[in-house]
Amino acid sequence: MAKCIVCDKATTFGNNVSHSHRRSNKAQKANIRKVKAVVDGSAKKVDVCSRCLRSGKIERA
Repeated sequence: MAKCIVCDKATTFGNNVSHSHRRSNKAQKANIRKVKAVVDGSAKKVDVCSRCLRSGKIERA
């Protein structure tokens, strides 16, 4: 399962609720990107969510 290495964001679970209020399972996946980033001074491919990429919490290689 893909998970952001910066903020630990991953898949969350909930319910789809229809008009008649019947419920079914729903999985909401995080927007995870596999990017080359500088980790501990060297370039590595890591899983990062798009929000952490946009806010500059990780430096791209």
